[in-house]
Amino acid sequence: MKRIPYATQWIEDDDLAAVVAALKSSNLTQGPIVAEFEKQVAQYCGAKYAIAVNSGTSALHIACLAAGISVGDEVVTSPITFVASANCVLYCGGRPVFADVDPATINIDPSEIEKKISPKTKAIIPVHFTGNPCDLESIYNLAKKHNLTVIEDAAHALGAEYQGEKIGACQYSDMAILSFHPVKHITTGEGGMVLTNNEALREKLIFFRSHGITRDPKYMKKQNEDWYYEMHYLGHNYRLTDIQSALGISQLQKIDKFVARRREIAQVYNRAFLDIEGIDFLKESQSAKSAYHLYVILVKKRKNFYNKLRAAGLIVNVHYIPVYLQPYYQRMGYKAGDCPNAEEYYAQAITIPLYPKMAKPRITRVIKAVKEALN
Repeated sequence: MKRIPYATQWIEDDDLAAVVAALKSSNLTQGPIVAEFEKQVAQYCGAKYAIAVNSGTSALHIACLAAGISVGDEVVTSPITFVASANCVLYCGGRPVFADVDPATINIDPSEIEKKISPKTKAIIPVHFTGNPCDLESIYNLAKKHNLTVIEDAAHALGAEYQGEKIGACQYSDMAILSFHPVKHITTGEGGMVLTNNEALREKLIFFRSHGITRDPKYMKKQNEDWYYEMHYLGHNYRLTDIQSALGISQLQKIDKFVARRREIAQVYNRAFLDIEGIDFLKESQSAKSAYHLYVILVKKRKNFYNKLRAAGLIVNVHYIPVYLQPYYQRMGYKAGDCPNAEEYYAQAITIPLYPKMAKPRITRVIKAVKEALN
């Protein structure tokens, strides 16, 4: 019996051909294909600018650097996310502050964010968990009230919509980050991107992506020979390659098909699990269309249920352990009980398989296995 992963990439012959063409070109690292990938993603999402980097984590890091996060600053984010959403604040010397989640969507709750804002708060990083957009307008209004930067963690949400606009348009944020990890909506192997409509932020992001170095006369303190360059910031080597960008461009042509298929599978699951006692699933946000990066079900006695699904050949997973329960964060003084809704969710959550390449027999098999595990 073949095992069914919770997620996987979908690479086809045209993707392979795009990568081979890039390998045969004169640029392998950061060349014209990177710029074209940035242009196409910005156009798709509806943002003015896109800055490609080598991972979603790198995107979060340089977004925090561009926002000026530094020692002593606090940034409010969700506890139900991958650790990178909080670690990026630590990288800058700041302190993550976790606001509890809405039990219906498991997205960060704006009313809980407001409780956590202090004079030290510098930014908010809302996470579009499972690809389901947060209540961005409420979060943005809070940010404006307190003069805070909003950085959307949209690693799960390429192709999702909020109030009729694509996530990444930065309609209610200063920046938004994407991830192109293999389990995401499109892949570059590893990769990420920061989207923004703010030219000043774009300039900083470009510096931080590449060692803080420039050759652009616009920024130079003095003019010199052609070989001359200047380092203006302590940046990083977070550059994406032309090889990866070629794959990304090819994958991007299929994004609408991929997202539509994810939504189709999610609706099949919704109908299958709607009236089954002992199982629940997350609800789509109002004024939003989820991109369904993940499909999470909620069950009691999760460990037993998890083991049964694994035995049935389903490579189910759990997304996520509340970040502040990790040993590293516990040593910093965070403690159990900080976000009760997040902990209650974690005790019940199981991510079941959902990916665009998933054929109908596998979907049927997942539904059957879930029902049998309940019994």
